[in-house]
Amino acid sequence: MRLMLTSLFALAASPALAAGDKPFFSLANTDFVVTIAFLIFIGILMYFKVPGLVGDMLDKRADNIKAELDEAKALREEAQALLASYERKQKEVQEQAARIVSAAKEEATNAAAAAKDDIAKSITRRLAAAEEQIQSAQDSAVKEVRDQAVSVAVAVAKDVMAKQMDAKAAGALIDDAIGTVAEKLH
Repeated sequence: MRLMLTSLFALAASPALAAGDKPFFSLANTDFVVTIAFLIFIGILMYFKVPGLVGDMLDKRADNIKAELDEAKALREEAQALLASYERKQKEVQEQAARIVSAAKEEATNAAAAAKDDIAKSITRRLAAAEEQIQSAQDSAVKEVRDQAVSVAVAVAKDVMAKQMDAKAAGALIDDAIGTVAEKLH
């Protein structure tokens, strides 16, 4: 009701009342007809409680918007928590990867050092074996040379003795050998 009275007073103070050559409250005056139609329209809206319905609809819409905002906030917080969790997991995975790489590098370094040691030991063993083979070959060669020299010396001595030996000298040598043997046996 207040709205209607307020609207009526606003229309009464309007410049349309002051202007014009036709009386305001006549159906020939278009301003009056528009005012009456407007008031009837407002009355129909009030009768069917349209402002209340519009208010209820706006309240429902506001509640829906508020619920959507609350849900969006909850989803945002959940997403931030999930992001933080993934960031922590990523950091842990990076740290683990760094540890794995470090362990692999250390293991590779140790393996390389062990391989170097094994190679050095193998080379040392091979050098020792080669030196032993060389020494054995030298000893064998020296023995063969000595044996050859002894054989040659015996052959030469035999030839020399055979040429210089006569019966008297052979007998003296035999007597001398017998004496040496007799001394050694007693």
